[in-house]
Amino acid sequence: MTKKQRYQFVIDYFLHHAPDAETELLYDNPYQLLVAVILSAQCTDKRVNMTTPAIFEKYPDADSLSKATFDELFPLIKSISYPNNKTKHLIGMAQKLREQFNGQVPLTVDELVTLPGVGRKTANVITSVVDQQPNMAVDTHVFRVAARIGLTVNAKTPLATEKQLIQHIPRELIHIAHHWLILHGRYVCVARNPKCDKCGITEVCKYYQKEVKPKK
Repeated sequence: MTKKQRYQFVIDYFLHHAPDAETELLYDNPYQLLVAVILSAQCTDKRVNMTTPAIFEKYPDADSLSKATFDELFPLIKSISYPNNKTKHLIGMAQKLREQFNGQVPLTVDELVTLPGVGRKTANVITSVVDQQPNMAVDTHVFRVAARIGLTVNAKTPLATEKQLIQHIPRELIHIAHHWLILHGRYVCVARNPKCDKCGITEVCKYYQKEVKPKK
């Protein structure tokens, strides 16, 4: 099977089975999504969604969040991983939005990565989710799943994975392919003991063909 055939099989499968895949983070506007994505680093979306309503009620926009003190914000996110750093990042992010972007979330990767707490992955999430830009955010799920299936080969870093994926996925599908791979990794192709018996793409999966099928 060629790489092109493998990609086409995977794309066709998800187009049929997950045509409306989207982020599981709950948000109403780009500001809320940015806050949620910053909080979601090394934390589950479920936990973030339990935490953000209180933040959004108290700080409904970047201007109000920019005026928060550490001691005011910290109690609202102390159940999130790395709460100290994320508290500082959120306040710094909001201050920069107010000072340099008129309180609005910019929608270019280059501008977003200038914000505290925002790396390339987060910037790719914001631009692809809000604006459907052809940017591929690579988290641990995407990194693992892409390599297991064989969509990427010898990709040692998230950036290398990103470059290989966007090279082979049609531009108009990149924004949704990000969600396909994340959700597949979250619920089927889990880190330990992947649920190959529940997977619809084992036919083209290098991991399955090498590690699972011969053992049957």
